[in-house]
Amino acid sequence: MTDQTAPLRIDIVSDVVCPWCIVGYRQLAEALEATGTEHEIHWHPFELNPDMPTEGQNLGEHIAEKYGATREQSQENRARLSDLGTSLGFAFNFDDDMRMYNTFNAHQLIHWADTQDRGHALKQALFAAYFTERCDLSDPEVLVEIASKTGLDAAEARAVLDDQRYAQDVRQAESFWVQQGIRGVPAMVFDRKHLVTGAQGTDNYTGILAQLAQLRG
Repeated sequence: MTDQTAPLRIDIVSDVVCPWCIVGYRQLAEALEATGTEHEIHWHPFELNPDMPTEGQNLGEHIAEKYGATREQSQENRARLSDLGTSLGFAFNFDDDMRMYNTFNAHQLIHWADTQDRGHALKQALFAAYFTERCDLSDPEVLVEIASKTGLDAAEARAVLDDQRYAQDVRQAESFWVQQGIRGVPAMVFDRKHLVTGAQGTDNYTGILAQLAQLRG
């Protein structure tokens, strides 16, 4: 049974190279602020491209291969995302040389950061590092630098990646959400039972929060 007096629990399954994940989160954040909803957010790992090689792949080529999108369609989508980002205070700096990367190490660092109550901060920093600064999130040194900038110990961050101590935990978490039927992200679960997928828009999230408030009494 849900504790009606507890903050609203929001579990968000996402990847840090998923543009709609940061858009959806920013829209949700606006709705949470507008409604004054007490909440706690828990981030969970999902890899859009678990088989992506270390060197990554050109983003345009990747989108064309994976989704069959033409160059024109990709450009239209990037323009739409850039406009959405601007409206939400987030900068998408797409360019033709941007690459898609493997994010398994990034998820391990987030898992570690979460043990120090810095998971949310690192998640936001990684979104910005990839989409705004176009950083290589598969590069351990880049990840360590980002972690350090969010107040985490650089030496410990490097050790976490070197010994892969959280690899099994992240794999188990990823497997859990796939077993729950999650095939795309963002996926948000409210109060552990109400699933909402995709970036819904601030107005829709506001409506969802209002409905949940009624259900919670």
